[in-house]
Amino acid sequence: MKKSVTATFRHVRITPNKLRAVVDLVRGKRVDQAIDLLRYCERRGAKSVLKIVKSALANADQQGGIDVDRLVVGIIRVDDGPRWRRFRPRSRGMAHPIIKRSSHLNIELIER
Repeated sequence: MKKSVTATFRHVRITPNKLRAVVDLVRGKRVDQAIDLLRYCERRGAKSVLKIVKSALANADQQGGIDVDRLVVGIIRVDDGPRWRRFRPRSRGMAHPIIKRSSHLNIELIER
């Protein structure tokens, strides 16, 4: 039976599409490789993904019974979070909507 550990980061203030581009970089990689990739990635979502990978790693360390050196990023998923609706004034008294999106980030590290 493979051991796993999870972490969740909710209400991340970045759109899911932008976050998915970063998540695709680290899916299936070893944790130390993923941390190195994210540390030098220049995309804005890399900071949030790095934060959740480190959190899951700390969870694995706290649980015990899991070899931290053999952990792999198994499942990492980006879901839509709540959306904030704002309105921008336009000509002739009209208003156009601006939708500020957020994301929920879930990760599962698997021991290989």
